[in-house]
Parts: sequence; structure tokens; C-alpha cells
Amino acid sequence: MAKVSVYNMEGKEVGTMDLNDSIFAVEINEHLVHMAVVQQLANNRQGTQKAKTRSEVSGGGRKPWRQKGTGHARQGSTRSPQWTGGGVVFAPTPRDYSFKLNKKEKRAALKSALTSVVNENKFIVVDELKLDAIKTKDFAKVLTNLNVEKALVVLDSNDKNVVMSAKNIPTVKTALTNTINVYDILKYNTVVVTKAAVDQIQEVYA
Repeated sequence: MAKVSVYNMEGKEVGTMDLNDSIFAVEINEHLVHMAVVQQLANNRQGTQKAKTRSEVSGGGRKPWRQKGTGHARQGSTRSPQWTGGGVVFAPTPRDYSFKLNKKEKRAALKSALTSVVNENKFIVVDELKLDAIKTKDFAKVLTNLNVEKALVVLDSNDKNVVMSAKNIPTVKTALTNTINVYDILKYNTVVVTKAAVDQIQEVYA
């Protein structure tokens, strides 16, 4: 089992912790990591874009002028795509972009992402994260003590003071152990996680 240092909120090392190799030291599957990121971005797409084709635009029922003898090009409708106010050629229609990865693939991708941050020494374990009040300044100080700027902060429970304090820092996102995902781990680069949250992750994914 790999060992990592455990820090307190002042940034001082207070011990070590064993990490389960079946989660934090797996063979990294880049293809599944890529697929997990693509899936999350695709599932977040609204897919509500819509434009009208020539059959959906109102008007244009009558032929604008006779076929021959006017000197104009022949036209059948004023709602053809070449007319102002006409329909759109191959108009986009609402669609669902989402697709599924099975449970095994999701887990493998998550384990690969966690392994990569551990390998790069960007997995920081803190003994606990507790704040007396909702204060962004106090939370920012903890990050400074840990020498972290951009981070995904993983908590074992929904601590309102910590979550609300972190909310105003644009380079930080908080998550619970059951909401972590590959996209956020890669986006925020550094993962700050409480000791209790590591235990939960190891319990669920081992």
C-alpha cells in the first residue's frame, strides 16, 4: 500500500495514511478517462437548439411570379432558403446528446484519474476541515497553508460552513465522496481530501 502524508489546516504534517492500491495505484486507462470526460460534457449539453426548415416557416404558399417570361429566376416559394425570411437548410433540431458508460467503465476511469493525481503528488490529505463560521477568508488561508490555488475539495459530509466559504473562490469546487467525477479531478488538478473522505472512497470503490 502506498503511503501519503496527512496535514492539518495549518499546513503542518501530522501523520501518514495508507492508500488502497486497488484505487490509487491502478494502471491508468487513458481511453476510459477520455470517454468519462466526453460523457460528462455531452450529458451537460441542453440540446435545445432549433431552427425552422422551409416546411415549418409560415407563409410562402403562393408562387411569387409565373414560371416564364418575367426575366427573374424561377421561384416556387418566398420561403425557400435563399429568400430573406426563408427556412434554414438542414436546420438543427432538439436532440439528446447524452450516452452511457457502464458501472465498471465509470469506476475504472475514476480510479485512473485518482491514480494520476496521486502519482503527480497532487493528492493532499487533511486530518479535518472545520470552520467556525462561513468565512471565505478563513478557507482561503487554509488553502494558502496547504500551498494550493486550484483545487477540488472532497468532503466526507456536507459541512455548510466549509461549502459556503469555498463558494466565493472561483478556482475551488467542493464535492462529497459520492459526487466526485473524472472531469472535476482533471479540471482542478489538485485534490484536497479529508481523511474521513479517503476512508469513504476506499470503502465504496475498493
